[in-house]
This record gives sequence, C-alpha cells and structure tokens, in this order.
Amino acid sequence: TFYTVRSSVDTLSVTGSVRKEVTSDIAIWTSSFSRTVPAEELKEGYSMMQNDEKLVVDFFEKNGFTEDDLTISPVFMEQLYMYDPNAPKENTLRQTVKIQSNDVDKITSMAKNTQELINKGVIFSTQSLEYYYSKLPELRIELIPDAINDAKLRAQKIAEGSGKEIVSIKSANLGVVQVLPVNSTEVSDWGTYDTTTIEKEVMIPVTVIFTIK
Repeated sequence: TFYTVRSSVDTLSVTGSVRKEVTSDIAIWTSSFSRTVPAEELKEGYSMMQNDEKLVVDFFEKNGFTEDDLTISPVFMEQLYMYDPNAPKENTLRQTVKIQSNDVDKITSMAKNTQELINKGVIFSTQSLEYYYSKLPELRIELIPDAINDAKLRAQKIAEGSGKEIVSIKSANLGVVQVLPVNSTEVSDWGTYDTTTIEKEVMIPVTVIFTIK
C-alpha cells in the first residue's frame, strides 16, 4: 500500500493532428478602374470615371448582382511624379470595387472574364480574389476528438516501445488551426489561413499529456 501511494506517475506528451478537406463558400473580389488625365483636364477625367462606374455596375448587374451588392469607393486622386519638371502634370483617378458572395464559382468566372469592360475602354484590373470557409469554428470543434485520438495512437506506440502503457489523459491543449492549400506542409506557429485556393485543408493540432505506467 505504501509503495502504491508513493510511486511516481510518469507522463508522456504527444502532439496529434487531423486534416479535412473543405471547399470555400465565400469569395471576396476587390478590383479597380482608373483614368490618367492631364491636370488641366481633371473635370473631364471625373466625367470619364463616372461613365466607367456605370459600365462596371452594368457588368455586375448583367451577371446577376445589384449595385447594392457592391462597395464602390469614392474617387482617389494621385498626382504622378514627373522626372522632367517641365513635363505636363498628370493625375491618376482611381476607384475600387469590392464584392463578397457565396457564389464562389460565379465570382471566379467573372474575375477571369473582364474583357468586356476592357473592350468598352474601362481600365479595369483585379486587386485581389480571396476565398474563405465560413464554418471553420464548427469544424474546429468537430475535429478535436479525431486529433486527440491521433495523439493517443502515437502515445500508445511510444509507450509500447518503452515497455509501458497509457493510463489516462492528464491534459490536452488545442494548437493553432491551420487553413492550407491541399497537400501543403507550410504550417506556422501563429497559424496560417490560405485565401488563394477554393479547395483547402483544415488542420487541427492538439498536444495531449498522458499518464503512463
């Protein structure tokens, strides 16, 4: 009885993980259109921007979105730097357009097919096209048991190799969730969230301390 009470309890710390493939259900497309005009033609430049904005809105409406779905910035103006001090001054006028949608495929297709706007004289370009997965918090909870089981299997193998066996879980610490491109190994201690791909892998790591005897 004395031996049982005073005997030390050994522990084993093991990190387990689990991965699951998911498909992004949110797309955020940020684009812009611009005009560069001489300083003395600034009024005409603003008129061209106003016409370009109408063409951009028409483009989105033609693809099933409304103007209310868009966030269009005011006109930003930037004076271009001229190496020649005697050269005519020019200003660039620019507006950004942002849309968020659950129709990931449609947004992706639109971003790849903006030639229609170019053909109409709009200087239009994509700034970023980002993909997100909205059910990450729920998935995180769902995958925790699988990550713990993975840690337990690893711990059992290690314990068997040293002639011991797992008794119980002493504590478990959930690591930082990693959202990665499929088959990627580029994890980070601070977490990674890939926004460039539609298909992703969510990895849940967990560090578990087991008591062994």
